[in-house]
Amino acid sequence: MSVGELAGLLVAVFWAVLVTLLAVVLVRLSRVLKEATVLVSAVTEQAVPLLTDAGAAVRSANEQLERVDEITANVQDAAANANALSSTVAATLGGPLVKVAAFSYGVRKAVAKQQGTASLPTQPGEREELARLIRAEVRAATAPKSGLLSRVRRAVRG
Repeated sequence: MSVGELAGLLVAVFWAVLVTLLAVVLVRLSRVLKEATVLVSAVTEQAVPLLTDAGAAVRSANEQLERVDEITANVQDAAANANALSSTVAATLGGPLVKVAAFSYGVRKAVAKQQGTASLPTQPGEREELARLIRAEVRAATAPKSGLLSRVRRAVRG
């Protein structure tokens, strides 16, 4: 065998080993690609229904939030109406009731003076009633003159 033939034989053996190694690598690579394909298809099969369910859940939550928004607006309107009604009732009945209570207290005090009894209320209920009447009178006296309540009072008085 000559040197050229020996070199050719070595090159042939080298190429055979190289091709064998490349074949093994390609076989392993094809297995990995098959597993990746199976994995991607499984993820796709499971992800599409999950995304559909998530979209439905978001839509349902949005509808519920819209309903809550409407309820909140209605409650705010009802609270405003109740506030206006209580202000109107206080303006309409508050002043005369305070005056009647003060008058009745004055009459009781005058009667008590004539009978010689103590001039201050002695019963706890009378004291609480007197304190409530005084607080109501102070509130009526310090009420703002340019607000809704004063407009209602002026409208009621004529």
